[in-house]
Amino acid sequence: MKYGTIGTSWITDSFIKASKKISDLTLTAVYSRSEEKARNFADTHGVKHAFTDLEHMAKSDVIDCIYIASPNSLHYEQAILFLKYKKHIICEKPIFSNTKELKEAYKVAEENNVYLFEAIRSIHAPNFKRLKENMAEIGKMRSAILHQVRYSSKYNSYLAGNNPNIFSAEFSGGALVDMGIYPLYLAVALFGEPDSVSYIATKLDSGVDGSGTLVLSYADFTCTIMCSKIVTSYIPCEIHGESGTFVFEDVSKINELRLIDNQTNQVTTIETPDIKEDMVYEIGNFRRIIKTNSVQEYEELKELSLIVLSITEEARRQNDIVYDCER
Repeated sequence: MKYGTIGTSWITDSFIKASKKISDLTLTAVYSRSEEKARNFADTHGVKHAFTDLEHMAKSDVIDCIYIASPNSLHYEQAILFLKYKKHIICEKPIFSNTKELKEAYKVAEENNVYLFEAIRSIHAPNFKRLKENMAEIGKMRSAILHQVRYSSKYNSYLAGNNPNIFSAEFSGGALVDMGIYPLYLAVALFGEPDSVSYIATKLDSGVDGSGTLVLSYADFTCTIMCSKIVTSYIPCEIHGESGTFVFEDVSKINELRLIDNQTNQVTTIETPDIKEDMVYEIGNFRRIIKTNSVQEYEELKELSLIVLSITEEARRQNDIVYDCER
C-alpha cells in the first residue's frame, strides 16, 4: 500500500521511520504548504512526489492512504477531502475537534468504502495487551491515577506573547486533547465508557486549558486523570485493586510495568520488550485491518474514538472551552 503524509514535524518523521518496518507499506508522497519544506522533506525521506496542493494530492493515484499530522483544527477538512477521493486515513490524535465532525467523517468513509483510523500508539502496544490480560490479578478494581503531565517548550512561546497551535482555540488545542488523550484512551480501552465525567481545568487567557484533572466515575471505582502542558510530574501511573496494584511509567508508552501484591508486597515485572519505533504497532494493526477487512476490530476502534472524543467534548463544555470552529 502506498501512503502520503501531511505535516513535516517530528511526529511525521517518527511515523515514517516506524512504517519502514511494515513490509508492504511504502511512502510515496508528502505535503506541505511551503514548496521548499515539501521538497526538503521529500528529499530527506527519498520520496519523489512533493505536493503543495491538497486536492491535487487527494486526486493523485500515487497514494492509497494518507497520514494526517497537521494542527488539530485542520484534521476534519483534510480528512473529508481524502475520504471523498477514496483514500484511507490515519489521523493523529486528537482525531477531530468534536463528535459531530467524527460522525460525519465515519459516514463519508463508509460511503467511499475506505477506513478512518485515529493514531494513538499506546493501546496498540504489547504492554497494553499485557496490562489488559493481567487485570484480574489485582482483584476488584477500586481506583486509578493516570497522567501525562509534561511542561511544553511551546509554553515559553505562549508566555512570550505568541499563539502556538497547541495553546490556541483557533487550532483546537489544550492540555486535555493533547496530553490527556493518552491516559484517557488507556482508561476507556481498559475500563469502558464511564458513567459520568467531571473536569476541573486551569484555563489560559487563550481560552483553552493549560492543565486539568479529569475524573471518570464508574459503578465501583473512579479513575483520576491529570494532564498538563505547563508543569511536569515525576510520579508513576497506578491502577489499584483490592489484591494488588499496577505501577508503570509514561502512559503514552506503558513501560516499566509492574504488579505489586497487597499482601506480600512482592513486585512482579510483567512488561514485554518493545521496539524503539513503537508507532509500528498501530501502523501494523491499521494495515492488517485494511488488508483483511477486519470489520469487527475496526468497529471497536471507531467506538473507542467516539467515546474518548465525547468525553473531551463534555469536559470542554463544563469549562466553557469553545473552539473557533464551533462558534
